[in-house]
Amino acid sequence: MESELRSIGELARASGLTVSALRFYDRSGVLVPALVDPVTGYRWYTDDQVAPARLVAGLRRVGMPLAEIGAALRHRSEPAVVGRLLDAHLRRLEDGLADARRELSRVRALIDSEETPMTTRLVLHRADLAAAVDAVRFAVGSDPELPVLAGVLLEVEPDGVRLVATDRHRLAVARTGWKMDGPPVRVLVPVGFVDEARALLDTGAGITPDAHVTVDRERVEVSVAGRTVSTAPLPYDFPDYRRLLRGHVPGAPAHRVVVDVVALRAAVTAEGAPVLVKEHDGVRAEVTVLGLDARGGLRVVGPDEAPEADVVRIGVNREYLLDALDAGDRGQLLLELDGPIAPLAVRRPDDEHAFSILMPVRL
Repeated sequence: MESELRSIGELARASGLTVSALRFYDRSGVLVPALVDPVTGYRWYTDDQVAPARLVAGLRRVGMPLAEIGAALRHRSEPAVVGRLLDAHLRRLEDGLADARRELSRVRALIDSEETPMTTRLVLHRADLAAAVDAVRFAVGSDPELPVLAGVLLEVEPDGVRLVATDRHRLAVARTGWKMDGPPVRVLVPVGFVDEARALLDTGAGITPDAHVTVDRERVEVSVAGRTVSTAPLPYDFPDYRRLLRGHVPGAPAHRVVVDVVALRAAVTAEGAPVLVKEHDGVRAEVTVLGLDARGGLRVVGPDEAPEADVVRIGVNREYLLDALDAGDRGQLLLELDGPIAPLAVRRPDDEHAFSILMPVRL
């Protein structure tokens, strides 16, 4: 019988995997030998295992995680399933490369600033900057034990200026265009300064369309119509929000539904609107349960309704949901739902770069 099988060395040469890699994939249950000699422990493989081994070798070379390699093998007769796995991994690789480029750019800027302190000057449309602040302000943290979250990340990149805020339970991101003179920069500014700057932006209404922002390692200034507010950046490293996004929203959402903000807000706040009361760490909170029926309609679900009535059902903090609706109010919003334990994403249909994410409440 052994003459009809390939030794582990022969499969290694035929597939491009090393012998040690084949032993690892055997122990992991990804690529199990057809026969293991009970006396010597030697592994034997069939000819039919050459193609799967080559698939493993290819996926290994591009760094696909072990669990997804196993899934690709199990579904290799389903091209659509494997295609989604490959697309998701390619997005991770592209995101990782983008992260590396940003980090190297920051490293270069740090090295350059050792010799010549660099200042970045921006000209932003006043109304756009005000809208970006409004879109993220609600998500700023207030826990005194987490001072890193008590501010807004100001991130100046080649594709625009991003504002980011999170309190761990929700995350909000907004972007606006700019005219820039200077290197990319990333600073964390305290929420008090953000509120002062937001009030200043209102004072410029009807006077000037522009806001001028100056950023360096020691100072951040916002000037509108001859008035200026300034602050020192917070001395903390803001969490990697891109990694958070990839961890919570790994791929395309299962369901997307466009909602009228006024109608949904009315349904959530109406007298007698269904609500659950949940307690976490001694804090009670009202929870709104959203359901998506088979026709794609979104509704507020009563606590006693059978779960079979909805394709998807998710609970979110009622106050947080209302904040997200108010912050993103452009008439309509796009809600992305993956399931009861996945975050709820709230986006503007006309701007993929402005969104908030609400952590689900276990029902």
